[in-house]
Amino acid sequence: MSTVLAVIPARGGSKGVPGKNLAPVGDAPLITRAVRECRAARLLTSVVVSTDDPGIAAAAHAAGAEVIERPEDISSDTATSEAAVLHAMGVYEERHRVRVDVVLLVQCTSPFLSREEIDGVAAAVLDGADTALTVAPFHGYLWREAAATGGHGVNHDKAYRPRRQDRPQDLLETGAAYAMRAAGFRAERHRFFGRTELVRADPARVLEIDDPHDLARARALAPLLDGGRNAIATGRPADQESYARFPHFPDYLPTRADVDAVVLDFDGTQTDDRVLVDSEGRELVSVHRGDGLGIAALRRAGMPLLILSTEENPVVAARARKLRIPVMHGVDRKDLALKQWCEEAGIAPERVLYAGNDVNDLPCFHLVGWPVAVASAHDVVRSAARAVTSAPGGAGAVREIASWLLGKELTA
Repeated sequence: MSTVLAVIPARGGSKGVPGKNLAPVGDAPLITRAVRECRAARLLTSVVVSTDDPGIAAAAHAAGAEVIERPEDISSDTATSEAAVLHAMGVYEERHRVRVDVVLLVQCTSPFLSREEIDGVAAAVLDGADTALTVAPFHGYLWREAAATGGHGVNHDKAYRPRRQDRPQDLLETGAAYAMRAAGFRAERHRFFGRTELVRADPARVLEIDDPHDLARARALAPLLDGGRNAIATGRPADQESYARFPHFPDYLPTRADVDAVVLDFDGTQTDDRVLVDSEGRELVSVHRGDGLGIAALRRAGMPLLILSTEENPVVAARARKLRIPVMHGVDRKDLALKQWCEEAGIAPERVLYAGNDVNDLPCFHLVGWPVAVASAHDVVRSAARAVTSAPGGAGAVREIASWLLGKELTA
């Protein structure tokens, strides 16, 4: 199986738009948007962010990317993206003891880059091309100024103005995503060599942020372009069945006014779904301190909380004790247990937010009013959710949910 690595270069310094890569567009910073689309692509093995900035590194990690610290000598204004990709690819290969077959350069300054375009350039190289890039149809007439002769046509003869349908099709490089055969990239050290495949993108979504005006346009377009695309931006479900369940679906993420209780799955929601087993058979999992902070804030706000897990595991019970919230684990039918808990607590299920990550959470999704999937959840679960976090399970997703509900009441 081929190793396909996406590298997102994201320096901290930007003269045109200070702090550009952390600038919010729609529901998330630019770096988060790029990581999210890469993680949703089917053909990628891993996503890494190459950065010299601690803030970008933290946001990238929270979104589920591996972070590679970029050396100072390739972090200046004059450093090339190719240099960052070559460095990140080398570090990734050494760190994981693998050889990358296809490497992608993904630019987070293209806020409306889609997972389909990422898969498109990757597939082109996997299918035999040496390089690939995203392009969009372009029908404009290009002009260039010259001191001696004045303006002259670049892609046309200014003395002849054919109809659009009579002109050859021009394609504009979007600047969003590139893919290269890794061996050729190492040898040539630039992104175009051999046979280059052109992968068409939706021209309506093509925008590169280079100055404050571009950023303002992106923010104005985000509600239109994000709304029908992912649940993270609007809180809308992605599938028709969920639309039918919520005919008056609000265009916002839940607040405290919408929710009377929060119920949390454990594995894959409060953890990254990995388990470490020692020689004695004892299991260890990794949790996120930010999630504990969010749960503590919800508890202080008087929000009823419950951990509900299929696994009967002392780790789950220990975590619940640490967080000082009740737990039900070793449960075969989570929906029945949840329904009984709601009845005993006097809480209407339609006022419950349930956060999960896998198909065994779907019965609970159909029971509650606010089914929420973490970013790393199974595709089917994300599609059935009413909202999706930008953070994966075990990387701050629960804290993010707490921030939806408490807003300014949740302080770092």
